[in-house]
Amino acid sequence: MPNFLENTFTQLQKAAGRVALREIHGESFVSVSGTELLELIARARMFIRRTGIQPGERCALLGPNSIRWTAVDLALMAEGVVVVPLYSRQAPAELVTMMKDCTPNLLIASDASLAESISGIWNQAPQCVTFGDVFPASSSDPEGSLAPPNPRRDSDLVTIIYTSGTSGEAKGVCLNTGNLNHMLAFTTGWIDRLDEGHGEPLRVFQYLPFNFAASWIVMMSCLMRETILTLSTDLNKLADEIRLSAPNYFFNVPTLLERVKRGVEDAMSKRGALIRTIFAKGRTAWHRQHGGNSGGGIWLILAQKLIFAKIRGRFGPNLKGLVCGSAPLAPETQEFFGMLGIPIWQVYGLTETCGICTMDDPTLSSEPGRVGQSISGIEMKVGENEEILVRGPNIFPGYWNRPEETAKVLQNGWFHTGDQGEVNSRGNWRISGRIKNLIILNSGHNIAPKPIEEKIAQLLPGAQQVVIVGNGRGYLCALVTGSLDFAAVQVAIDTVNSELPHYRQVRSFTIITEAFVPESGLLTANGKLRRDAINRQYREAIEQMYRKQAAAAGSNA
Repeated sequence: MPNFLENTFTQLQKAAGRVALREIHGESFVSVSGTELLELIARARMFIRRTGIQPGERCALLGPNSIRWTAVDLALMAEGVVVVPLYSRQAPAELVTMMKDCTPNLLIASDASLAESISGIWNQAPQCVTFGDVFPASSSDPEGSLAPPNPRRDSDLVTIIYTSGTSGEAKGVCLNTGNLNHMLAFTTGWIDRLDEGHGEPLRVFQYLPFNFAASWIVMMSCLMRETILTLSTDLNKLADEIRLSAPNYFFNVPTLLERVKRGVEDAMSKRGALIRTIFAKGRTAWHRQHGGNSGGGIWLILAQKLIFAKIRGRFGPNLKGLVCGSAPLAPETQEFFGMLGIPIWQVYGLTETCGICTMDDPTLSSEPGRVGQSISGIEMKVGENEEILVRGPNIFPGYWNRPEETAKVLQNGWFHTGDQGEVNSRGNWRISGRIKNLIILNSGHNIAPKPIEEKIAQLLPGAQQVVIVGNGRGYLCALVTGSLDFAAVQVAIDTVNSELPHYRQVRSFTIITEAFVPESGLLTANGKLRRDAINRQYREAIEQMYRKQAAAAGSNA
C-alpha cells in the first residue's frame, strides 16, 4: 500500500488546478495550487541534493508556518532526510540545546535573522541556508516536478519533534513512517465523516505552529484530501484573518477559546440593560433546555437572533465547528460555544502518540469535560496512580539518543503517558492531571493542581493564568496573572475554597500583572505551564506568600 507521503503527492497531483494551500497577508491571499506546490517541492529537492545531505541524516527546519516551509518539509521527507521542526519564536539558546542533542547536518531557516540568531551563539552550528537560498527568485521551475518520494519502510525515521518540556529539558520524540501511516489514515477518515456530503473543498484555517505535532498532523491531513488550507501569518490580527479566510473548521488550543469566552462576557457586561438581560436569560434558557428542562424559550430565541448569531459571525459565514487539543477544555467553555451554535470536538494525545489518542466522534454528541473515545487501532487503559497507558501503531519508537528515558515510558508494550484520567461507560475519556504535577503537601496529601486552577480561572474572566504552588509545604498558595482587582481574586478563591476540603484550599495568592508567554520560557509553544520554570522565576514571591501567612498565623496564636 502507498505510504502517507506517496498519498500526499498523489492528492497534490489531483489538485492541479485548484488552490491547495494559501497564506493570508492583510486583506489578501498568496495561494498555490497542487501543481505549484509540487513544483516548489521539486525545486527544494534539487537544492537539498546539492547540499550533500544524505537520506537518514537530520535537517533542522526553523521558521513560521508558510507555503515555503511546507514545501521544504515535504521535500526533505521525499528525499528521506529526517526533519527536525523548530519553533521560530523560541529562545535561540533553547533551540541550540535541541540541535546539539540531535546534531543536524543542515539547518534551513526561513530568513537570515533566524539563521544568525543560531550561528551567533553556536560556533559549531551546522551548514545554514535560508528559504531564499532554496528558492532563489531567478530560478526557473525544474523538470521532473512529479518525481515520486524516495521509497521508505515503516521503521524509517521521518521526524524528530521536540516535546514542549513542561517540567525539564525537551526530549526529541522520534516518529516513523508506520506511526504516520496509521495516524493520517485515521485523521483523513475522521475529516471525511465530518465533511460527508459537503461537495466542495473543505476550508481549514491554521494558526498553530507546525513544530507542534498535532498542528503538523492537521497540515498533512489537509494536503492528503480535497482541502483549502489557509495559514495565519500574523497572530496579532488573528480575528481578522479568521473572518477573511471564512473557514469551515480550524484547530485550537483551549487558551484561545477561553480568551474568546472571557472577551464576550466582558463585552456583554458593558452593554445596555436590555442586551445584558437578553444575553443572561438566553444563556439560562439554553442551559435549562440542555439539562432536559423546559422554559425560557422566547429569551433563547431572542438571544440567538440578536446576540449569539452575531458572535458566531465573527468566525466567518462558513464555520461548522472547532477542534480543540493540547489540554482539556473547561466544560463551561465547550458549553458556551455550543450555546453559540459552534460545536467543539476535543482531541487528546501527546507527541509520543503521534499527536492523538482520543477524539470526539463528529457523528455523535460530545460530552463537555471529556476528550472523546480512543481512536481506531489502539488500546488505552488506566494503570497505577490513575495513569493513562496506551499501545498501538501510533506509539513512537523512542526518544532520540535517550535510551534510559525511553525505557521509563515504554514498558511491556505500553506507553506510560504521565497523564491521569478515567473512562466512562460510553468510552469517553477524562483527563484529570499530570502525575509529575502532583503537589505533595508535608501532610502527605497528594493534590492535582489543574482542577483547582481551572475553577478559579472560570470565576476570573481577566485572569490569564492561575498557578497553584505548595509542594512540600503545609498548604497551597496561588500565582494569578493579569490586570486584576485584589478583592475579585479573593472572592473567586473564597468561592472555590468553600467547595474543597481544608488541605486543598488556597490560603494566599499573589497577582502578577504580566501574563506568562512562551518567549519568557514560562509557557510551552502550545500554551502549557512550565511549572518548574515558574517556581524558579517567582521563588521570592512564593516565599513571601508563605512568610506572610506564617506571620499572620503567629499573630493570631
